[in-house]
Amino acid sequence: MPARILIAEDDHKQADLLRMFLEREGHVTTVVHDGVTAVEQTRRRWPDLLVLDLMLPGLNGLDVCRLLRSQKDVPIIMLTARATENDMLLGLEIGADDYITKPYSPRELVARVRTVLRRAERGSPTESERYEIEGLVVDITRHEVSVDGRRIGLTPAEFKLLACLASAPGRAFTRPLLLERVYGFGHDATGRTIDVHVMNLRRKVEREPTRPRYLLTVYGVGYKLAEPCEGPANAP
Repeated sequence: MPARILIAEDDHKQADLLRMFLEREGHVTTVVHDGVTAVEQTRRRWPDLLVLDLMLPGLNGLDVCRLLRSQKDVPIIMLTARATENDMLLGLEIGADDYITKPYSPRELVARVRTVLRRAERGSPTESERYEIEGLVVDITRHEVSVDGRRIGLTPAEFKLLACLASAPGRAFTRPLLLERVYGFGHDATGRTIDVHVMNLRRKVEREPTRPRYLLTVYGVGYKLAEPCEGPANAP
């Protein structure tokens, strides 16, 4: 579906190229070239998705992401020339839904945009409609999560991961399987990406993130969502 997309990229030529490819897909785009304007433009009218360069003048992409994430869960794809895992994980940790390293093909970015928008619209591919355990409610149909009656804001990737785990309480999901469920085939994310999403989810839904009640580690395998009879476990 066509979407309103804000492109925050200080390279004018690259920004124009992205605009052209995205508008060919039917999207309505706005381009800004610095972090302060990106925040102002986003707050003026929240887009359906933000394509955010990490190395913006004024406010860098990480600061922009932090500011916006504190207000609303707009989907964000981070663009970075820093190919190190630490930079990628930092972007995911503060709320980016996906990342792509430079140089990249505009067609690849367009494909990532489709995936993130589809994830934000549909939430989870699981068949379960609603899962509840001791105060945690994952409502697939309404795309809502709450703890003790308090709504929890999740990024599209976080919701998809939690919904996947909620589809089979007690089942251990491997990191590769969770990567496939969240990002699809052909993505260059690593198992550490899933670890970061789980860490973020624990901060949001657990009463004691260091002693998780819901999101349990299965050592040597991956993660599972607790069954009602299971107790707290130590986080890695």
